[in-house]
Amino acid sequence: MSASFASALEFVHTAVSQMQARGLPSTASKQVLASLAALGGAETAAEPPKPAQAVAAVPDAERATSKAEPPAVAAERRPPTPILPPRTRSGNAAADLEALRAAMLASPLFAAESCGKAVFGTGSAEADVMFIGDVPGEEEAAAGEPFVGLAGQLLTKIIETMGYRREQVYLANLLKCRVDSSPSGTSSRKPTAAEMQSSVPFLEEQIAIVQPRVIVALGATVMDGLLGLTDPMARLRGRWHEFKGIPLMATYHPSYLLRNQALGEKRKVWEDMLLVLERLERPVTDKQRAFFLPKR
Repeated sequence: MSASFASALEFVHTAVSQMQARGLPSTASKQVLASLAALGGAETAAEPPKPAQAVAAVPDAERATSKAEPPAVAAERRPPTPILPPRTRSGNAAADLEALRAAMLASPLFAAESCGKAVFGTGSAEADVMFIGDVPGEEEAAAGEPFVGLAGQLLTKIIETMGYRREQVYLANLLKCRVDSSPSGTSSRKPTAAEMQSSVPFLEEQIAIVQPRVIVALGATVMDGLLGLTDPMARLRGRWHEFKGIPLMATYHPSYLLRNQALGEKRKVWEDMLLVLERLERPVTDKQRAFFLPKR
């Protein structure tokens, strides 16, 4: 058994115990164990023992809810419990990301057929800047990788114009699974609060492992999921925010620029990227400063 798989196994066994302590259906535990068995080890088929202090670990408010309502109703109203590794890490960012990926893929939260492939993240584990999108699109869900469609191609051009290669930055999404389509069936809808709660802890752990110097939040949904801010992007962009001590710049999602080709809108995004480059103390040429400005 590889070290990464062993770490993931330990993470998920801990999570299963937590799920049992919270009174979640035993079928969820069995789904996790079945996933682990498929990943590589007959020894993973044994269900971990229930913690001795399981009842004490459940908050009073949750116990009250469970007593007041039928168990099925209480479980339905409670947001899903994400399976996360403990905060202890190996110190090797790339290995820690792989262990986190294995733990996420073993989670029943992302086993639904409608999810497609779970979309984890890609890029350098030691990136200076992390770009975070909102919801995986159809192409991302098929590939299991963020930003592979038309919006991803545009983001790649932005990254390259900043002086980076795509593999030098880190790309991730707020949600790790594609949500059901909008009523028109043509696009992804905004995720619900419960859907964000199921994925955001994995994103937070990615940020904690990579420790980027700057985060770029692409779109209002990301700002809502990370910081709880619901202002329009026009008010959020162009100024610095902070996420757990890391400077965060909000800007429009590349898909917005695909819908709105106005030179002025492209310039707004580029002005935000110039602020990012200055924060990172990267050299900015006169040519870069003049991008998307009206020609005199």
